Amino acid sequence: MKVIFAGTPPFAATALKAIAEKHEVVCVLTQPDRPAGRGMHLKPSAVKETALKLNIPVRQPETLKNADIQAALLSYNADIMVVAAYGLLLPKALLDMPQYGCLNIHASLLPRWRGAAPIQRAIEAGDKQTGICIMQMDEGLDTGAVLHRSVVAIADDDTAATLHDKLMIQGAEDIVAVLQQLPNVKSEPQPTSGISYAKKIGKDEAFINWKLSGSQIERQIRAFNPFPVAKTLYHGSVWKIFSGSLKNETTDKPAGTIIHADENGLCIATGDNHILQISEIQAAGSRKMAVADFLHGTPVAVNDKLGD
Repeated sequence: MKVIFAGTPPFAATALKAIAEKHEVVCVLTQPDRPAGRGMHLKPSAVKETALKLNIPVRQPETLKNADIQAALLSYNADIMVVAAYGLLLPKALLDMPQYGCLNIHASLLPRWRGAAPIQRAIEAGDKQTGICIMQMDEGLDTGAVLHRSVVAIADDDTAATLHDKLMIQGAEDIVAVLQQLPNVKSEPQPTSGISYAKKIGKDEAFINWKLSGSQIERQIRAFNPFPVAKTLYHGSVWKIFSGSLKNETTDKPAGTIIHADENGLCIATGDNHILQISEIQAAGSRKMAVADFLHGTPVAVNDKLGD
């Protein structure tokens, strides 16, 4: 089968590699190179790097609305287009171009968590499971019929990073399976109930509101690891918090109060009187480290409040 592939991050690159082992990928679409790193040098996407290793032609348009790029893609005479975390909207002309249309690898159990950040929002909401949907794309936002779905459990200690990797592997397996079965794959319209939207993660969401419940804060920390990383203030200094867990005890201290700050841990009161024990932390200008190491070099006073 002749495939056009559109994607940008590692999640998509894994799928591209799997597809290329079974099918002829005639062209790859990915985002233009972006500045990255301390020197802000232009860096290619993970998909571009994978495509070049596989000797697949790469195109990096700023938009797909241009008639020239649409004509170029038409010239490949592809049977299908596969899209995974690409970052550009596909106009109707492209959705209708391949014989079997365009399939999207979406990291949720649609219609739950349509949109940009389904992995993070599932963890943040306390979902016990998520999954992969292979969806026939239409002009809506993740509204197309589903050809295949796989359920993936969300572990109590999953971060956005660990869950991403589980779904990345599952997505690659599922898209290959669907392509192998075409055109003999039945699709099902998405249910009209249970719809939710996973809005893009904003950096402004990162600061912890200690008045929330302990479980909400613990999920936020996992959902925002590795980006944008949960944060809090201590006397004007920003701390990044990478991991933590709820202790099996309560306190009558106000939310945000430091309960313990010693070799036994950094423990903070939450809004429902539970205690969150921070285990990995990073101060501004420093590196990520275990709390015991952090406290050796950072003076922290019990009964001080975080968030101020």
